[in-house]
Amino acid sequence: MAPSKSKLKKDGKETSVENRIKREVRGSTENEHKVTQPSSSKSPTVNKSPMVPSKRKAEASSSSPPSKAARRSSRTAPESHFEPLEILQLLLSPSSLSFCRPSDEVADLEARGSDLVTYSSSSFTPFEELACAVILSRPISHTLGLRSIRTLFNKPYELRSPRAMREAGAEGRRKALDQARTQHRQKTAEELGNLADVVVETIGDGDEDVNLERVRRDAGENVNKERELLKNSIKGLGKTGLDIFFRRIQGEWKEVYPFVDQKTLGALKKLGLPDDAEGLRNLLDENWKNLTIVDIAAEDDQGKRRKAFARILERAIGADLEKNIDKIKAEAGNSA
Repeated sequence: MAPSKSKLKKDGKETSVENRIKREVRGSTENEHKVTQPSSSKSPTVNKSPMVPSKRKAEASSSSPPSKAARRSSRTAPESHFEPLEILQLLLSPSSLSFCRPSDEVADLEARGSDLVTYSSSSFTPFEELACAVILSRPISHTLGLRSIRTLFNKPYELRSPRAMREAGAEGRRKALDQARTQHRQKTAEELGNLADVVVETIGDGDEDVNLERVRRDAGENVNKERELLKNSIKGLGKTGLDIFFRRIQGEWKEVYPFVDQKTLGALKKLGLPDDAEGLRNLLDENWKNLTIVDIAAEDDQGKRRKAFARILERAIGADLEKNIDKIKAEAGNSA
């Protein structure tokens, strides 16, 4: 008996479904085999294994240093071409001044001549050093501080004694600071007037006293007592100003030597010099006979060493403030 038409249609559908399932299974099986073959199939369904570098590439990678590291080492190499002695000699010589001065001071010297009084190269009395410390303890730049000092101490103002500072009055001091185009002019003018008054009336020996020996006598030449006396007497003179004053005055006041303030210690370290007072003094003493110093005047050899020590500090901090530490090291390397 022949099957009905409907039965054949139903059977046909079942056969079609079975065939489709078989094709899908067969296709899946073929794809699985293709994964293990070096085929160039572009099928997006294939999960490729992570690439493993060849032995040759791995060896090349492990033996070759990064190019950036090589470039860094070539740039830092010159730092090993100088010794501390070369740095000391350069800082003590006049040639280091160009690295320690603001550019406008260099221009001022060229315009007005070498007799111009400057903080970088002139010898100051203790009163002048104290006035400089008051100015530089204000929150102003290195350039503005040194310009203010040049303007106050040179013509036409020449405010270099307690008497001159007082006679100028607040208006005269303010006028000089206006000409210097500095900041905090009114406050600084007041503090300089107060300094002159205190020296005349309390810690000095009259309006022409620029040596401040009374401070040393009253403090028994004890550094801590000297600092305390000045701090309590002079308005606006805090730790920063005291550090500036004692860093420079140790060339004259032997009880201060050796002294290095924290800010200057950082500059010394950048230059490869000992970053403590005793270490720097020892280095200077050990190399003293090998150093050429032609422009430091002192009563005796110890006084000359103290002044040389103070100069090293001033030139180091000056170069750091002018961002010329690397130039100092390069110049020392060239002269080695």
